[in-house]
Amino acid sequence: PGACPALCECSEPAKTVKCVNRNLTAVPPDLPPYVRSLFITGNPLTDLPAGAFPAQRLPDLASLNLSGNHLRTVEAGSLALPALRQLDLSGNALVSLSPQAFGEGGSPLEELALRGALRDHGVLLSLAALLQAGALRNLSRLELADNGLLLLPASMFTALPALRQLDLSNNSLVGLRNVSFQGLGQLQSLNLSDNSLGVLWNSTLAQFRSLPALRHIVLGHNTWVCDCAIEDLVAWLKESDQVEGKEALTCASPDKMLGKALLKINGSDLNCSVPTDLPSQLQTSYVFLGIVLALIGAIFLLVLYLNRKGIKKWMHNIRDACRDHMEGYHYRYEINADPRLTNLSSNSDV
Repeated sequence: PGACPALCECSEPAKTVKCVNRNLTAVPPDLPPYVRSLFITGNPLTDLPAGAFPAQRLPDLASLNLSGNHLRTVEAGSLALPALRQLDLSGNALVSLSPQAFGEGGSPLEELALRGALRDHGVLLSLAALLQAGALRNLSRLELADNGLLLLPASMFTALPALRQLDLSNNSLVGLRNVSFQGLGQLQSLNLSDNSLGVLWNSTLAQFRSLPALRHIVLGHNTWVCDCAIEDLVAWLKESDQVEGKEALTCASPDKMLGKALLKINGSDLNCSVPTDLPSQLQTSYVFLGIVLALIGAIFLLVLYLNRKGIKKWMHNIRDACRDHMEGYHYRYEINADPRLTNLSSNSDV
């Protein structure tokens, strides 16, 4: 106990162990119990099984850097450490992340870095489930940059009341309309730079306004579409002091607006003659049409019910008329079919 693993470098005074670029395929089983900061990076490590870091042997491990390995699976209970505050899983090609990776009772984790580790969509959904379950309620910093994310699960961040910094930069996010930021009362910094955002809708802007601590929003290098839908965003930028470097935000399309600063856009530039939020307008129209059709159907059924006796009599009259008509056809057929009655029918009115 207390010895340094053969392929690692240890410093007991600094409570640090480094196992960097040592061709490790598994976590060393003989890590010294005094370790507080552990670096296992640049190794062909592919799996973190349950008990990879025994809580009894590593009671003081607070900072764990596993970046730049080849991790693919993080199994249940593999990161259940009682003192863990910082975890870096960046630069791994994760394909499986257990929602119970941090144990059943939650984790004291405060900082989680997953830069470039969520390329697999299934892992993103697993992370969302883990966060929504409240396993990381103490998290104050979450880094999800460089993952090529297009959309985020709607309620991914709602169980993170202590979150202060959220980094979503350098992804491919095309919208945030479905994402809820409610409950992030401590959020101070939100980085949305280097994405594919074309507009931020009023619902998202209202959430930003409602977060009392949010004072640093980064929106640079997005593909802003400067048509009528961007009016609300422009108005918000002009009145808000939350956005850093908002003077540098420019239009990416259409061509006539290319390079124009968002803060310099006015109503005459956009020439809007239709509602900006067409999807919601269409949705409202469809709902109204459905209500009208339902009302018409109810009135029709009520009229039928009130006139049921007359309708029944009318149906009987139609039935009797049809029966008499068919009997007349039957009678004529019998006459025409009998040659003895043919001459009779032509000389009489039988």
